[in-house]
Amino acid sequence: MKDICIIKAPTNLGLKEPAVGVEPGVKLFPDKLLQQHFAEEINAAKIDEVISPAYQSVIDPESKVRNADMVAEYSIKLSEALKQNLSNNYFPVVIGGDCSVLIGNTIALRSIGNYGLFFLDGHTDFCLPEHNLSTSAAGMDLAIVTGNGHYKLTNIFNLKPYIKEENVFCVGNREYSDGVEEIIKESKINYFNLDALRKTGINKIVNEFLLMIDKNNLNGFWIHFDVDVLNDEIMPCVDSKAEGGLFYDELEQILKPLLHSGKASGIDITIFDPTLDPNAKIIEEFSNKISGILK
Repeated sequence: MKDICIIKAPTNLGLKEPAVGVEPGVKLFPDKLLQQHFAEEINAAKIDEVISPAYQSVIDPESKVRNADMVAEYSIKLSEALKQNLSNNYFPVVIGGDCSVLIGNTIALRSIGNYGLFFLDGHTDFCLPEHNLSTSAAGMDLAIVTGNGHYKLTNIFNLKPYIKEENVFCVGNREYSDGVEEIIKESKINYFNLDALRKTGINKIVNEFLLMIDKNNLNGFWIHFDVDVLNDEIMPCVDSKAEGGLFYDELEQILKPLLHSGKASGIDITIFDPTLDPNAKIIEEFSNKISGILK
């Protein structure tokens, strides 16, 4: 792999308040992870940071998305930082923050070419305000980056869509209720929920994704890794827990061939809330496991 650049993206603008007057704790994740000597373990060549605007929880009346204008503003700043590091031949590891960081990451990619997306998440994040499932950008980031939703977020710099639906593999969802799956199955996204992932086989799905990158003549691909795709027993520090999920050996089986394919442009890691890990035991294990995969 190329030299690694860590980009700290401590935004929580894409989430609702966990309780009235309580700010989402995911903004603490980058610093808490680096306190585990994560940068040293993965031999990061440099560390950058894109500072987020102060948290608010205001539904934008036009788009119906929480903090839409600030999410767009932050996405532009993040895209600029990412594009600069890509042009300097780094492999960016973007540490969120919430899942809305994917917007800025894919804006950067679309501005320099056509890319695929391996979307590894315990939810599909493919819904819009009209589905009455989410009003937060972190709950609709996959929809946004594939051009579904309000132009404020989907068409920044007239780049819609940042990633074409057919160039996405959405893998690991285990939220099966409320019509969530029906929405994404109506799209062109290649969709494998957790059951399908295990039934089809991890190696087969990863190989199919890499073949798709070649077949569609893409410049490369991005990896989105929401930690809530992990089993809730080993990763309870998330805002939307669900029973089950991937174990670390399965995660390694997915990420290793992607990272070493020579086609991955970078990865983001999102949603870990350190306020739910007061003794830092979960983040210590997480840092050890993920740094081992990224080496």
